[in-house]
This record gives sequence, structure tokens and C-alpha cells, in this order.
Amino acid sequence: MRITVFGATGGVGQEIVGQALAAGHEVTAVVRDPDRLPEPLDRAALHGVVRLDDEAAVRAAVAGRDAVLSGLGSRGRKANGVAERLTRRIVAAMEAEGTRRLVVVSAVPVGPQAPGDPLIDRLSRKAVGAVLAELYADLARMEAVLAATDWTAVRPPRLTDGPRTGVYRKAVGGTPRSSRTISRADVAHAMLALIDDPAAVKQGVGIAY
Repeated sequence: MRITVFGATGGVGQEIVGQALAAGHEVTAVVRDPDRLPEPLDRAALHGVVRLDDEAAVRAAVAGRDAVLSGLGSRGRKANGVAERLTRRIVAAMEAEGTRRLVVVSAVPVGPQAPGDPLIDRLSRKAVGAVLAELYADLARMEAVLAATDWTAVRPPRLTDGPRTGVYRKAVGGTPRSSRTISRADVAHAMLALIDDPAAVKQGVGIAY
């Protein structure tokens, strides 16, 4: 499969690239700073590395691809609209080139509350939502700009640096009960697995351990 990965230097993005290459996919990486690509990554295995601020190169990077995956987002609590702004750039390039399939990483609080969530989880979600309100508002606006594509928004809870297990709960159009943590490696695994899932098209998908 031919895929393009935006945000390839981030925690989730690095995992997507590594897992996709290991699976034999042709991967183009789109990054804000090519110097931040991790050394262990086999750059020779990549189909190409493109700067996000190069509009023509970004269009070329999404042209003819089977899917585009994005791990873009804020690196801190102050979102400054980065997810929405950069995703608009991706969607515009995809529209111009006729590329349809887009899988992005969002967050559990952007989706619906899980039915029957225990009180402790509801209170925790409310507290975290208050602290990270700006970040989640940015992600909600990001999801709103996806409509022109065949999108899937993968919504994980708190991310960890644990290993890929391939074992997690998934709720298409919803949120798993007591969503608390998941590793970045398993978020990447889920995003790659959802590319070919027709049930996930134009849906948010909650994932968690």
C-alpha cells in the first residue's frame, strides 16, 4: 500500500512510519523539520521526506496515495490551533489531487462519553478536559474540517510509551468504557488497521486498553 504520513517525527507518527515500513508499505514522510527524524529510522527505506511548509511538495506527496495518515498535533497544552490549521493544509492538498482516504489521531474527550462510565472516570475526564480545554477544542475543530475526505478520527485516551500489543478495545462511533490509557505504538497499529475498514469511514473511533 502507498501511504503518506504527516507528523512523522512525533511519537505516534514515528510509530506509524516504523510499523508501515515493517509491513512492506511504501511510505512518504511529511514533517515540519526533517532534522528531527529519529536516527534509528531507515531513511533509505522511505519513498521520500517532504517539508510540511512546501505546498507543491505536499500535493505531490498525497497524489496517487492509497491513504494519508496524520499524527499532527500540539506538543504541549497550548494548541494555538495547530491541529486544525495543519489539517486544513492536508485536506486542501488531498482535494486538489483527488485523494480520499484520511486517518487522523484525535483524542477521547472529543468523542461521546461512554455509556455507563464509572463516576471516577467521568470526574477524571472532566478534570483533564478543563486543564486541556484549548487542546481538545483545537482537535474538535480539526475533526470538523475532515468532511471533504473519507476520514477516520482515531480517539485515544492518555498516551504512553509502552510497546505495541495489538490488543485493545475499539468503539466505532463511540468511546470504550473506562478509557484511560493506550500506547502510542498501539494507536499507530489501530490507525494502520483502520485504513481498509469500511465501517470506520467518516467515523470517530475510540480506542483504549
